[in-house]
Amino acid sequence: MTVKDALFSYQDLKYRDFQSPLVPNIDKETIIGVRTPQMRQVAKEFYNTPEGNKFLSKLPHKYYEENLVHFFMIAMIKDFDECVKEVERFLPYVDCWPVCDQSSPKVFKKKHKELLPLIRKWIASDHVYTARFGIRMLMNEFLGDDFKEEYLEWVASVKGEDYYIKMMVAWYFATALAKRYDETVPYIEQHKLEDWTHKKAIQKAIESYRVSDEHKAYLKTLK
Repeated sequence: MTVKDALFSYQDLKYRDFQSPLVPNIDKETIIGVRTPQMRQVAKEFYNTPEGNKFLSKLPHKYYEENLVHFFMIAMIKDFDECVKEVERFLPYVDCWPVCDQSSPKVFKKKHKELLPLIRKWIASDHVYTARFGIRMLMNEFLGDDFKEEYLEWVASVKGEDYYIKMMVAWYFATALAKRYDETVPYIEQHKLEDWTHKKAIQKAIESYRVSDEHKAYLKTLK
C-alpha cells in the first residue's frame, strides 16, 4: 500500500466539502477529504519505512493531504541536519496555510542556536509560505527564555500584500503581546506595523485568554 492508497482509504467526501472553502487557493479536486488524526496516523505508519522514504523522495505531490503527511513525517526526523535538509527541500512546494502551519519538527526545540540563522533566512524569503513558516518557528521557539527584542524587528520588517503573510505577522505580534507584553507593546504604540496588520494583531490579542483584561483595555485605545 502506498501513502496515497492509505489516504484514500480514509476519504470522507463530506469532510472534503467542508475543508475546501478553508483553503480557497487549492483546487478542490486535489483534496481527498481526510481528517488530521488519520493523516497523522498515516505519517506514523509510513515513517522510516521503504515506502515512506520513497514517498518523501518524490516531489511535488498531487494531493493536499499528501503534502500534510509529508510535513508530518519530516517533523518526526530526529537528526537536526537531516530534518533541516528535508524541510528546505519541501518548503518551496508548500502552497497553503494548513500545510505550512500544522507541522513543527520536534528536534528544533533542542537546537535553538543552529535553528536561529535558518529562521532568519526563511523569514526573508520571497516565497510566502517559507516566510510564514519562519515566522511561526520564531513564534513557537523564541518567545520564551531565548527571546531577544531584535526578533520583533525581524517580523515587523516583513512587508507585502499577501493575506497569509500579513495574518502570520499579526499572529506573531498577538502572541508576543501575550508572552512578552512589555517588549512588544511599543511596536503597537508606535504603529510600526502596516495598518491592516496592526489592527489584526490588536484584535487577536484582545481575543486571547492569555492577555490580561488591563492590557486588553489599553490595546483597544491603540486601534
